[in-house]
Parts: sequence; C-alpha cells; structure tokens
Amino acid sequence: MIAVVGIDVAKHTFDIATLQANGKYRTRSKLANNLDGFAQLGEWLEKHAGPEAWIVMEATGIYHAALATWLFEQGYRVSVVNPAQTAAYAKTQLSRGKTDRTDAKLIAGFGQHQLDKGRLRPWQPEPPAQKRLRALVRRLADLREMEQMERNRLESADANVQDSIHTVLRHIEEEIRRTLKAIEDHIDSDPDLRQRKELLVSIQGFGEQTAALLLGELGDPLEFRSAKAVAAFAGVTPRPDQSGEHRGPTPISRIGSGFLRSRLYMPALVALRHNPAIKALAERLRSRGKSGKQIICAAMRKLLHIAYGVLKSGRPFDPELALAR
Repeated sequence: MIAVVGIDVAKHTFDIATLQANGKYRTRSKLANNLDGFAQLGEWLEKHAGPEAWIVMEATGIYHAALATWLFEQGYRVSVVNPAQTAAYAKTQLSRGKTDRTDAKLIAGFGQHQLDKGRLRPWQPEPPAQKRLRALVRRLADLREMEQMERNRLESADANVQDSIHTVLRHIEEEIRRTLKAIEDHIDSDPDLRQRKELLVSIQGFGEQTAALLLGELGDPLEFRSAKAVAAFAGVTPRPDQSGEHRGPTPISRIGSGFLRSRLYMPALVALRHNPAIKALAERLRSRGKSGKQIICAAMRKLLHIAYGVLKSGRPFDPELALAR
C-alpha cells in the first residue's frame, strides 16, 4: 500500500497525518515551517511512509511553497490541491470539527481518495522565469493600487499636503514605468514567453499587460487539462443554483484566483466592443434576458477559452473560426 501523507500548512508550523492499515491515522503536529521542521518531517517520512509516498497539501498562498519544493527535491511525489476540493470532500465525510490535526487527517483522506480514483496530480516547482514574471505582474498591480489611492487623496487633500502627494505620485509613476519595462524585457528575453505573448495579443481585448497577467498567473496554460480547467482556476465557471423546482440565478463560482478574475474585467469590456466572437456571445445572451453582469462574466470565461485555444494550436486568433463554433 502506497502511503499518502496529508500536511496542513500554516505560516509558522505544519501538521502531518497518514492513514494506517488498521484504519487509524498516525499524526505529528506543530513542526516548524522551516528547514529544521523539514528535516524532522524527513525523518518521520522515512520511518512511517517510505520513499514511494505521496505528500498532499493545500495551496496556501506562499506558506506551502518552500515545504513543497523541499519535498520535491527529496524525491517525494507531491500534490498541491485547491482548498475548495478538500472542503467539498469534507462535506461528503460529514466532517464537523476543524483543528489543524483534523485538517491534516482530512487532507490525507482526500489524497487517498484521489489516488484510488487515479486523480492525484503531481506537482513540481514553477520555473524561475515563471516565478519572476508573476512577482513582477503582482508588483505592478500593487503599484497601480497605490497610485489610485494617492490620486483619491489628492482630490480632497488640503493645499498644505498636495505637494507631498504629487511627490509620492511621481515616485510611484516612475516605479510603474520601471516595472513595465522589466516585464517587457523579461518576456522578450524568453523565447517561450515571447511566443505565447504574441499569440495572446492577437485576441481583441488582450493587450500586452493582460498577456503578461495570464502568463504570470497561469504559467504554461497547456498544463491545464482543458479550457474549462483554466476558467475554473480563475473562478469564472457557472455555479447553478437549483434545488427541486427552484431555479435561481447562475452566478460564477468565485472559487479560484481572485487576483486573475478581478483583472479580467476590463479586458472583457474591451472585447465586448471590439472582439467579434465576444460581441456575438453578448448578443445571444441579451436575447435570453441575461443581465449585464452575467454577460461580462461570460465574456471573461470566453476570453480564457479563446486564450487556451490559441496557445494550444500555436496559431493567432481567427475571429471567423471562433464565430463558426
């Protein structure tokens, strides 16, 4: 029996659990989320899991990354899963309590279930070029938010502090220019990223910054199983509200990357005006009585499907082909 080890990772500590042959869990709690804790985990795994073990953990922002990378480098098979998946699994198990040790057991049980179904997907560290691009894209987003905050302050600021705000704005604007140049240079210096960017900007609605956003957040989109999987990652897939005779509105799931989802809004608005495939989609949805918000969400989802299609085919966007589908 191949051992499956569930790890619940927090900022400073992590807890581990694995299901034994007798149906009980072996656990260890509050290991430090640093190299000392990793070494203790390594000793525990050698004793209780073995080199063939699968190690399963939830994606927890940045907290899981160092541990997942360390385990990968030790030769273990690592799977990093969406917390929404384990939450859904918990409902099927009628899980009531929520403690760190319980969470580690839950993750281990989920991992075993996925392994039995052949659905456990191996994880590997992202390439350095991808990691740098994501950092630059997110830094650009932070700078734009800071710029907007200062502009909002300027509108109602006392005359005595306006010079200070203008000074800060000039500094932020210079940092934005530097970051944009760094993103451009980084993509252009990498043949794979440059080729993907050129394919993405062929889609009406996608400029260079949106292309950088997708490449930074998705990595290689072809690592996803399908266009639907990409849309699910962004949290723009429909979530039906149906129960018996009740048929409620169909919102998007919002389970996924909120960062990516929020920044697809403006490209969707541009595509609604200039992209023939998106305009045709909007007309069909309006004829069915869909609201403006539903149409924008559908446009976001369609754009991700188109992006996946052009990257998979390696050919620029063809509006006539998209309209024919």
